[in-house]
Amino acid sequence: MARRLILELKDGDNVDETFLVADRQLRANRNAALYLNVDLRDKSGVINGRMWNVSEESVAHIQAGQYVRVRGKVQLFQGVLQLILTGAQPIDAATIDPLDFLPETTANIEQLMSRLREHLLKIESVPLRTLCECCLLDEELMEKYAKAPAGIKAHHAYHGGLLEHVVTLMDLARKVVEVYPTLDADLLVSGVFWHDIGKIRELSYETSFAYTDEGQLIGHLQIGVEMLSERIRETEQLSGERFPEELSWRLKHLILSHHGSYEFGSPRLPMTPEAMALHLLDNLDAKLHEFMRAISEDPHGESHWTLFLPRLDRKLYKTPTDASKRSE
Repeated sequence: MARRLILELKDGDNVDETFLVADRQLRANRNAALYLNVDLRDKSGVINGRMWNVSEESVAHIQAGQYVRVRGKVQLFQGVLQLILTGAQPIDAATIDPLDFLPETTANIEQLMSRLREHLLKIESVPLRTLCECCLLDEELMEKYAKAPAGIKAHHAYHGGLLEHVVTLMDLARKVVEVYPTLDADLLVSGVFWHDIGKIRELSYETSFAYTDEGQLIGHLQIGVEMLSERIRETEQLSGERFPEELSWRLKHLILSHHGSYEFGSPRLPMTPEAMALHLLDNLDAKLHEFMRAISEDPHGESHWTLFLPRLDRKLYKTPTDASKRSE
């Protein structure tokens, strides 16, 4: 029997299906009664599940990263679908196809990698191009770059998401430079490649999407700067030439400032035109991707409005065309 995907669930549906536990927390309500709060995942999305009136011992067998068969009922609460659980039992991972539970980009990875190489090899600055070529020759690094998500829950949160996000930004960067020709195209495209590279080590994404210990303690911005510094040293050893110090500062600044403001965890504000361009393009792609994915995956098919989206603090309007496509 075919799986019922999370994307297909509706308010009132009874569920008896296997999911991946992406996140697991034991919480207490206002009356100090414990309940289990889990994020359940399959390749179509994530749904929050809750099991009321539990004890630590009764749910100790349910842990993040496990596959569990759950029973329960879908409920619409404050505009968001959730699954009220009546039972959950671990399933042997050997009997599971992991591809059923981890989302992947719908784009062709080989084509994305080809476009990435094309953008990087167009770089005219010898130090920057040599640095990027050194990365392209590292098969292990590029394999991780092609597989990593760009996030856990927000934009491009699926295998191949980082690569898809970066290639889109490179396409945008090339077009922006046509309008603003005083921008340093080589520096901006290089910055796009490096800005989120730390997510390769910040996130774990083999069986579930989560933060590594290194990611929790340091974060992808600092990890990215460390990775860049390591690669610059390797490039200098291979080429026998010193990488320009001022250029390394500018490239590191792109990594450290691309979140745009202290409020969003940026240790530095953008202080060069290329840094501001990278921040704005990064934000544009992230937000538009999140909007479009929310509309395409909205389970409220016939409505012109999506369900309320807590992350975005709003509903999104779908054109009649969007709604009709979802109801087909």
